Amino acid sequence: MDLGLTGKVAIVAASSRGLGKAAAMGLAAEGARVVMCSRNEVAVTKAADEVRDTTKAEVLALSADVTKVEDVRRLVRAAADQFGALNILLNNAGGPPVGRFEEITDEQWQASYELNLLSTIRLTREVIPHMRKAGGGRIINVVSIAVKEPIENLILSNAIRAGVVGMAKTLASELGKDQITVNNICPGRIFTERIRNLIVERARRQGIPYEEAKAAGQADIPLGRYGDPQDFANVVTFLASDRASYITGTTLLVDGGLYRGLM
Repeated sequence: MDLGLTGKVAIVAASSRGLGKAAAMGLAAEGARVVMCSRNEVAVTKAADEVRDTTKAEVLALSADVTKVEDVRRLVRAAADQFGALNILLNNAGGPPVGRFEEITDEQWQASYELNLLSTIRLTREVIPHMRKAGGGRIINVVSIAVKEPIENLILSNAIRAGVVGMAKTLASELGKDQITVNNICPGRIFTERIRNLIVERARRQGIPYEEAKAAGQADIPLGRYGDPQDFANVVTFLASDRASYITGTTLLVDGGLYRGLM
């Protein structure tokens, strides 16, 4: 199936590893021209080289801290200057620290707000004029299953990512006339470094071996396995494509059935 992504320009935030890197690889494999960014210039350059070598796509690697407004503006400006247009934005950032409410400091709340909500606001604000000029676009936000069902010991993620979903639903209405769709993806237990770290934390809190904690986490998933980053990337490429042109304001789960709710 041709997803119609050939020649489209995509910015993928936090793409030196994990879900971001998988998404960049998936978009590039479909023919998109991809802009990858990370605070770690060495890591994102290495990741971009891997994506370029694997897919033969045009890939631009940039160092950017999405919590800094000037870095966000520089990133979007460089992407537009390099490729002449912007069609797709994947808002993505690292997960906030683990902890219960009484363990979290004001500084951690502020840092998580800037990383997981304000970065999304700023990147989205900067790309909208370019998408309008292009006649439409796709904005995709990476959130978490926590926006459907709060996760124990993840108060920061539970609270702040819900704000992204509220913003996206509002933007879907505001930007529909411009043919810009806005959607969210909720990854469940996709096996990345973030999930490995959460398993380590679960094992520590429960006083059990890592492998036991890992097996317990897998046992909760109806499909009987942790997700692969490619499972996530497949949904990104679909939402970014022409095939998803009538989907907006939606939050899609990629969780192997982990979430049991109806809504």
